[in-house]
Amino acid sequence: MSDFKGKLFVFSAPSGSGKTTIVRHLLSQERFGLEFSISATSREPRGKEVDGTDYYFISLSEFKQKIKSEEFLEWEEVYKDNFYGTLKSEIERIWDKGKHVIFDIDVAGGLRIKRKFPEETLAVFVKPPDINELIIRLKKRGEESPEKIAMRVAKAPVEMATAPQFDQIIKNYDLDVALKEAEDLVEEFLKK
Repeated sequence: MSDFKGKLFVFSAPSGSGKTTIVRHLLSQERFGLEFSISATSREPRGKEVDGTDYYFISLSEFKQKIKSEEFLEWEEVYKDNFYGTLKSEIERIWDKGKHVIFDIDVAGGLRIKRKFPEETLAVFVKPPDINELIIRLKKRGEESPEKIAMRVAKAPVEMATAPQFDQIIKNYDLDVALKEAEDLVEEFLKK
């Protein structure tokens, strides 16, 4: 492992808030030296998702084995038998390249990372305009069943309640404004 210890940028929000769009935008800004932390999941790929690019898709039994052997920085059973987590090796992989890590992660995982690396982490909560807008955005994706969308929407108020525990909150009412705000936050934190 290299001696480089970079910064960690956590972006969390309810599904449909726009965090993935914000994270992709930040990754396109080469001046920040960011690399995406690829999460592991026990769920099946959706749409055009690619193993090793969007997620590390691993079986439920393998995921549970990695939990037992403490290979995760954080992990969560987001829905029944549907696990997500950050492998410790992923952070090392990115820091070995001399880059900073950016996460697109659920609120529980984001807060765990902040607790483990309080000085190195900027935790940002992306707040949607309202629940109705979340429903519209999730339906527009066309990736999930009405049941899955209902599960995500039901979980949103609980996730929204965690917003004050984050370092910063971006209100994603206007995407251009949210993207600029995210850039400013990253730029400022890199100076610390």
